[in-house]
Amino acid sequence: MTCPALPDGFDFTDPDLNQQRVPLPELALLRSTAPVQWIAQPHGTTGFDDGGYWAVTRHADVKEVSVHPETFSSSLNTAIIRFNPEITQEGKDGQKLIMLNMDPPEHTRLRQIVQRGFTPRAINAMQQALRDRAERIVASALKEGTGDFVRDIACELPLQAIAELLGIPQQDRAKIFEWTNKMVAYDDPELAVTQDVGMQSAFELMMYSMGIAEERKGCPAHDIVTQLVSAEGQGNLSSDEFGFFVLLLAVAGNETTRNATSHGMHAMLTHPEQWELYKERRPQTAADEIVRWATPVMSFQRTATQDTELGGVAIGAGQRVGIFYSSANNDPEVFDRPEHFDILRDPNPHLGFGGGGPHFCLGANLARVELDLIFNAIADTLPAIRLAGEPRRLRSAWLNGVKELPVRYV
Repeated sequence: MTCPALPDGFDFTDPDLNQQRVPLPELALLRSTAPVQWIAQPHGTTGFDDGGYWAVTRHADVKEVSVHPETFSSSLNTAIIRFNPEITQEGKDGQKLIMLNMDPPEHTRLRQIVQRGFTPRAINAMQQALRDRAERIVASALKEGTGDFVRDIACELPLQAIAELLGIPQQDRAKIFEWTNKMVAYDDPELAVTQDVGMQSAFELMMYSMGIAEERKGCPAHDIVTQLVSAEGQGNLSSDEFGFFVLLLAVAGNETTRNATSHGMHAMLTHPEQWELYKERRPQTAADEIVRWATPVMSFQRTATQDTELGGVAIGAGQRVGIFYSSANNDPEVFDRPEHFDILRDPNPHLGFGGGGPHFCLGANLARVELDLIFNAIADTLPAIRLAGEPRRLRSAWLNGVKELPVRYV
């Protein structure tokens, strides 16, 4: 059955659509008319040949799916809602080695290990170094910047934070940037990235990361990598597992924070009263509103492990369920005037870090710290920053990405 509110053939994961805009009006229509709705997909277009998925658009239902991995699996078909049509079954199966695409108990084992790197103590220990880096990044943009906010500012702090966290030499951050871009940009022909190039980039990042793990095993240091791979008696990651962890971190900790920063700056400059308010008050609530507004990951998916029901709709075992964070974060049943960018919004129960449950973002607090530091640095050094053009969006099925944001710094 097709929802009468949507045009025939409409698909929220269409990368051409998402390159133009986030389909918020259509998501709003589903929330009010059919909050759990079947979306048909033509054979051979998405990497899945099951006919489509159930679109879940209400905040409460997205949370319900997220906290019940026994009913809604991340592993069966992975959490990625749409692949390149050329992907093979072997390629999809390879994705299941990444923690994002695991279910308990294996996911629980790995998460318990890697969360050592994201404790409040670990993040607090990084704050001064990241504050210094944020200030240098912004000062460099003012002195030498190209006028592309994404490349000059937004991409830098997440990359440097990953380098700081893992002890990766800062001079290698450009490699991480390029590898990560190629891994997630397979839907964007402008970037001339094929599925093979993306897989090769993932392989190169894996090899690089595994080399770090082997080095730490032979020569331990006082860093998180040593804790993760050489923690005697506490469980540890194999070199392969560490490589897959860095692969996930490169996307979850780099792409998403970069895009949140870019969308957040665009939101500030298109809502000048909010930018003036931010410069005056520097509210801690701004970071969460930026994440809600941007929702860098628009959607993930789960697969029903059994016949079940959601929102009064019967879902069959094996059917895919798309959880749309972009819709949940604009649900008027949860947010007062969600269409307004409000840096003082509090409380702000957004799902930009996931809907809770086992896959809630490990790096949520680190992302908040990075956003707070970079926007404070921008407000201090570039208070007159202004737009010089429209953002250019990434062509993607599930990432709300910005490739370029033209600005003037003075």
